[in-house]
Amino acid sequence: MERRRRIPGPDGELINVTEIGFRDHNEWWNEYLLDDGTVIRLKLVVSRVYRRDGHFDHSGDPVYYVDSTEVLAVSPLESEE
Repeated sequence: MERRRRIPGPDGELINVTEIGFRDHNEWWNEYLLDDGTVIRLKLVVSRVYRRDGHFDHSGDPVYYVDSTEVLAVSPLESEE
């Protein structure tokens, strides 16, 4: 269900947006191996999506803003004691 709102834009000015409903399709992890053997996994989880009313990028596509949370998982190298 779409809902119109006003949210702060990149410069802090309130802008008109339409909140767009969504469902997850795929949520992939980015995985990094650190030089000390630790593995860090990162994932971005989207909570809200907004389309800016009446604004388009240089390609003519609608402008979207996304509220999200970063999820971090750390697996340190197990020490041998």
